[in-house]
Amino acid sequence: MKGGMADRLKMGVFIIMLVSVAASDEHDLFLEFCGKWRHNNSDLSLNISVSEGCSGITVSANESSLSVKGSVTAKCKRMEVIPLMKYPEEDLDFCLYWEPLLDQLTLEVEKERFILCPPSSPAEKCCTDLSQIGIALDSRYGIADARVRTDGVTDKTKSSYSFHGEITNCKKLCDQANQTYVKGSQNTQHPCAQKFVKEIKKAISDEKVSLKGTPTVSIPSTMKTKMKVENKVSVTFFKKNSLFQVGYEEVQLLNDVVEITVENEIIANLTEPISIDFHHNLLPWNYKRKCVSWDTLKDPLKVNWLVDGCMTKRKGAKHTVCECDHLTYFSVLVQMELKPVRHLLALSAISSVGCATSFISCVAVIIFFCRNRRRSKEQSITIHMGLAVSLAVLSLFFFFTGVLGNVEVESMCSWVGAMLHYALLSSLTWMGIEVFNTFWMVYMVFRPSPRPFVWLLIGFGLPAVPVAILSRVGNIYGVVEIVPADDISTPYRMCWMNMSDQKTILAASFTTMTMLVILVFSGVIMLFLVYREIRTRDEWKQSRVAFLSIWGLSCLFGTTWGLIFLNFSPLADFYNFLFCFLNSFQGFFLMVRFCMLDWIRRQASKSVLGSTSSGSVKQHMLQTTEKS
Repeated sequence: MKGGMADRLKMGVFIIMLVSVAASDEHDLFLEFCGKWRHNNSDLSLNISVSEGCSGITVSANESSLSVKGSVTAKCKRMEVIPLMKYPEEDLDFCLYWEPLLDQLTLEVEKERFILCPPSSPAEKCCTDLSQIGIALDSRYGIADARVRTDGVTDKTKSSYSFHGEITNCKKLCDQANQTYVKGSQNTQHPCAQKFVKEIKKAISDEKVSLKGTPTVSIPSTMKTKMKVENKVSVTFFKKNSLFQVGYEEVQLLNDVVEITVENEIIANLTEPISIDFHHNLLPWNYKRKCVSWDTLKDPLKVNWLVDGCMTKRKGAKHTVCECDHLTYFSVLVQMELKPVRHLLALSAISSVGCATSFISCVAVIIFFCRNRRRSKEQSITIHMGLAVSLAVLSLFFFFTGVLGNVEVESMCSWVGAMLHYALLSSLTWMGIEVFNTFWMVYMVFRPSPRPFVWLLIGFGLPAVPVAILSRVGNIYGVVEIVPADDISTPYRMCWMNMSDQKTILAASFTTMTMLVILVFSGVIMLFLVYREIRTRDEWKQSRVAFLSIWGLSCLFGTTWGLIFLNFSPLADFYNFLFCFLNSFQGFFLMVRFCMLDWIRRQASKSVLGSTSSGSVKQHMLQTTEKS
């Protein structure tokens, strides 16, 4: 008894709150009514009976059907019984959404959304301020745990809930909604759809329809022949309506959706297509664009975007034109051509650990060479130090690029992207110098090598030229999003070259990719030449020494970067992990190589025999570039 009184008191307070809201100057912009549908798991169905007016709406449920009946819409009429698929035996979660500004009514059952009334342009009068009336009886089957928005009504099972509506001026409601959205976010578009009615006359030129900030619609004059009774075309512009995106998580729909209709008529198979100019944010070159339409006659309950009857014309990175031969809803679907990256989280973790390790290792190599520079007369020390410095800078910037990519400062990321590009080009240049220096020492023994300042000028000065030019051009460096295959909604952000248009792709091809091809090609050739020079020595027959020789020179020459060209093969995942591991730990492998060479020198110095025979051979094999 006490529980029943408390329940009635709770419901009474809730009704008073709804009535007080309705009596105030503020109107409800939408209705969200949710609950659990308790049924007996028989053949389930939705019973829909919606008509024009504003008398109210009733949501009821029994053992086999969930019903939505009433009159709240301005233009929509629907009477239909919708059979449902097989659902689990437990209760089904559902939500009813009503948006008077769009005349849009949807019902969601277990995350499956049914469109009872599709969005349309606002009428003069809107049915809003839906408040609950009456108290339904308890029932074994029905609606449990009902709530309106976030406010709970009761946890008991009721057979039905009824809501009474009030007629409100749509323009006034739209102004209120605009003020509400602006307070929430300055970037949010006006929530109201914009409608324009155009009378089609017999004329030679096409009719153009456009409002401020909307796509431009060009209606051909020949469409007049398809119109039997009416001579007016209605064009409605929608902005950022989430309903149109439902079911398309793997692709992105433009914010703009255009509805073109002729009242009470079906227009299709036009001899001259309707043209719609969409002006949008910059889309990268590697994103597909497809003009699509939603035929509400074929798919009245769910949004189903199809390319049928539409042609796509790309007019630039910010402009797409759609030409379609029928009237309905139109927009542009955007999808990446490049495949999302598999195992991105694991690859990122390997890269972070590798870059941190390489940075510390390169600093240790630099300190080691600085201490031994004066007492050593080897001419290759300057080259080794230059490579260590460039790899240290590259590892440092790559380690922090993910963090800086999420900083909301575009200029910061542009600067970091340029520095990362410079560090990469400098590292590749120093690897190329190592290849050239090895060739010089092996095949030009009696000729002096170039002076250290020449290598410094080439290794650190030459890469700065293309980076400075690209920075001057602008819009080359910035935030780049890498989409993971397992969760495309949360891309990885980093500072790099923003591959947004053709000029950035050309810039990357002429700088990074060209240098990579030359480096890998020359490095492989140099490895072969070194192998041919020393393969006849007795020490080469020891597998351990042979492996360390090739491995040490591969790290020095940068040939491991050639794995990037194998990511299209069936073993792409394996090559991606191998590329990520070898190159992110490259600084560490160089430190190991130089430590081994120093150990060989120390061992050779302890024995005259070792220094004149095996020691010198080992050093020659592991340290070909150290010859002087």
